[in-house]
Amino acid sequence: MSSSNTTEAASQTPAKKRRYLSAEKKFQIYLEAQTSTQPIGELLRREGLYSTDLARIRQQVREGALQRLGAKPGRKQEQVNTDAYETLKTELQEKERTLADLSVELAILRKKTNGGSWDR
Repeated sequence: MSSSNTTEAASQTPAKKRRYLSAEKKFQIYLEAQTSTQPIGELLRREGLYSTDLARIRQQVREGALQRLGAKPGRKQEQVNTDAYETLKTELQEKERTLADLSVELAILRKKTNGGSWDR
């Protein structure tokens, strides 16, 4: 075969499309693998998975369960997106700068009116 024939053959075979499984589907596969009486190999063939995929799913389920079970009870912290965070951060910096300016002005006014005494 020449090099042009190999490139033609490679371009004619369709590229294998990557398959993404939803979290729900992964959990269904996990449960079926755990409770099923049929061989795991049969489940993997039916779903088009490898044993390493099942091992990864089992690890993800374990990590998720540990994270969720390890959470302390009570009110959950709210997540703020980065845009809102940056907006709030700049607003806070502006207010702190304004507060510092006003406190300097107040100190100057007190010195002028009271002769430098802070007690009055």
